[in-house]
Amino acid sequence: MSRNDEPDPVTTMVLETPNLELVLESLADVRARIAAMPPDVRAQVSDEWLAKLDAADEPDPWQHGFAMFRREDGQRVGECGFTGPPNPEGIVEIAYYVHEAWRSRGYATEAAAALTEHALGQGVRIVRAHTLAELNASTRVLHRCGFRHLGEVIHPEDGRVWRWERMAPEA
Repeated sequence: MSRNDEPDPVTTMVLETPNLELVLESLADVRARIAAMPPDVRAQVSDEWLAKLDAADEPDPWQHGFAMFRREDGQRVGECGFTGPPNPEGIVEIAYYVHEAWRSRGYATEAAAALTEHALGQGVRIVRAHTLAELNASTRVLHRCGFRHLGEVIHPEDGRVWRWERMAPEA
């Protein structure tokens, strides 16, 4: 699917990078993506999140994610977003995924940087990410985006992972 194939909603949030447009997904698109998941994958989506999705009447950038489109041709190259709204301490977590055919082109780095800058611009104090507990493409992305590796933690859903954070600049 390309950006040109997407319906043109009246209000669409778009984060732009040099090579990408990160387009806030419509509720219909999010619901369709969930419905199309294989049952074993869909079972991993929390009931709490699904209930919030069902109750939503408009897309929420903190909850529903962004589709990543190449600016030059509108090709969809991946998805990214926040794992939820900032918590009471002002911490939000980012996640990103680039489809295999489009990897190693810097798109994950651009998406992670755009999400981070957006969150910090909204008053978030700390942007967090988790990776597998090993050096890999995601650890390189986060390093390039100015994240600090804080060490290993046990994530309630993913088990042993590395925690990364980037703090808002001091005023």
